[in-house]
Amino acid sequence: MSRYAFKLRIRADAIEEYEREHRRVWPELLAKLKQVGISDYSIFRRGQELVLTLRVEDFEKAWDELDRDPVNQRWQQFMSRLFEPVPDQAPGERFAMMKEVFYLE
Repeated sequence: MSRYAFKLRIRADAIEEYEREHRRVWPELLAKLKQVGISDYSIFRRGQELVLTLRVEDFEKAWDELDRDPVNQRWQQFMSRLFEPVPDQAPGERFAMMKEVFYLE
């Protein structure tokens, strides 16, 4: 199973709300993440910068399925107001993906 990491950036005035909402992520969304094969999903924050890491067999397939899911669509719409653009994200890039350069299991 492959490991992936990407960056997001939250608005400075949304940090508290972002963390609060992630302490109570909707159970049906958690179930959908598992259903599409996502595991070991973590979010780390430093200031406004977020780094998300996860394991999944096929990243694009999983996110394509999530994009079509009504629960995920509601979550994304609800949370979208908390984000601002990632400075180095390329136009058309789904996420600001990070390259793994080292891993010790």
